Amino acid sequence: MRPRPVLAGIALTVAAVLAAATGCAPTPAAPPASAPVPAPAPASTPAVPPLSDASTRPPIPAGPNQPAPAVTIDATLPRTPLAQFSNGLLPGTVGSDQGVTLGGIGSDIYPADAPNQYWMVTDRGPNGQIKVDGDKRRTFPVPGFDPAILRVSVAGTALHIEQAIPIKTASGRPVTGLSNSESRDEPPYDWTAGKRLAVNPSGLDTEGMVRTANGEFWLSEEYSPSILRVSASGTVLARYVPAGLALPGAEYPVNPTLPAILGHRQINRGFESLAMNPDGHTLYAALQSPLALPNDDAGGQSKVVRVIAFDTGTGRATAEYVCPLADVTGFDPGADGDQSEMKISSLAWFGPDTLLVDERTDDVAKLSLLKLGGATNVLGGPFDDPRHSPALEQADLAASSVKPMAKTLLLDLTAKVPGLPKKVEGIAVRDQHTIVVANDNDFGMTDGKKALGPDGRLRDSGIPSRLLVLHLG
Repeated sequence: MRPRPVLAGIALTVAAVLAAATGCAPTPAAPPASAPVPAPAPASTPAVPPLSDASTRPPIPAGPNQPAPAVTIDATLPRTPLAQFSNGLLPGTVGSDQGVTLGGIGSDIYPADAPNQYWMVTDRGPNGQIKVDGDKRRTFPVPGFDPAILRVSVAGTALHIEQAIPIKTASGRPVTGLSNSESRDEPPYDWTAGKRLAVNPSGLDTEGMVRTANGEFWLSEEYSPSILRVSASGTVLARYVPAGLALPGAEYPVNPTLPAILGHRQINRGFESLAMNPDGHTLYAALQSPLALPNDDAGGQSKVVRVIAFDTGTGRATAEYVCPLADVTGFDPGADGDQSEMKISSLAWFGPDTLLVDERTDDVAKLSLLKLGGATNVLGGPFDDPRHSPALEQADLAASSVKPMAKTLLLDLTAKVPGLPKKVEGIAVRDQHTIVVANDNDFGMTDGKKALGPDGRLRDSGIPSRLLVLHLG
């Protein structure tokens, strides 16, 4: 087929893309005087629930007794040059894409209205780490890349992009995926790790996503960590960050209304998941990893992750729960006992009082059910004070009268789905027996200098972006 020019504008149709590309804690500190005053809370809007609520779901054998699911769809995203994709949405944002193609779209999934269509979101873009003088530097080979929300359809074994929405500031500029702060985040470097790039207080490392009935999106991201309200056209309407945090220069409203304790997230381990209750105004966001309390090393060995409930009407947390993490030794023997390899990468509403959670290392992924009822709400209590010793991440929960969320293994994805891609980061519940999963292929990047050649061109890993639809038992 003869290539045609990519269409510019806010939405990008699949035809254009494929044709062109073939005790109570102390009161949180008040924000600095320069911090924006929280904007009026948005009106709550009903969520788009799964096509069939799991309340009508017949019991499904869990864990080892769960039969292997039938893989009804295994679709791959065609290769699309990243500059062509990005410049088709926001002209002139990307110069050279260093040979990188569109990827990273499996950060999260949410069912679209039409059968076999899904909303997906990219993360911050291609990035890696290069060690210089013993220190790892975060590199951005394509710093102009702007995270985007995609509506994809499945046709046979291919994923087609029906719509692409760039995430923008209030002035229409790209948010980019660059770090917000040199003091709290990893400073950004170019692909050589020799040139420092400017930080961007508007930058987002987008991960979790849901969509409301009026077409708006709610996203979670890892830098602050934060929760974002985004218009149907991709404009950030509000960003909710931990109390006491300011992002001077951000080109959208920043509201410091989340629990201040969340500011102790490990670097690159903020919110990587988001789910919405069918009530339409309650979100659930889980940190990817335990908080760095009392320090990074202790947080890396902890086995508890905090999950917050968030009210979209008030812009504040209404509850804070504890999700138990599996012991990595039994979960993934190949991780050599490194507990820090355990992560929570996705949440989805499964049914009354129940969330579906994706717990993983890079090589192993398992789906479990989390019960909200009966779990202790620690919001505003002593464990929300960073000075409390021991921290929640190190405490004896039973002795502290903290009951974590009950977790039951539903499906060992790695054991039950032959050929499952690594880094399964997105999950969705489509209907009574249908679960959708997607991987993060890291834009074909691998860590270290081997990701790019001497000319800066990508040495592609060959790992594609895939979406799999699984029919349970």
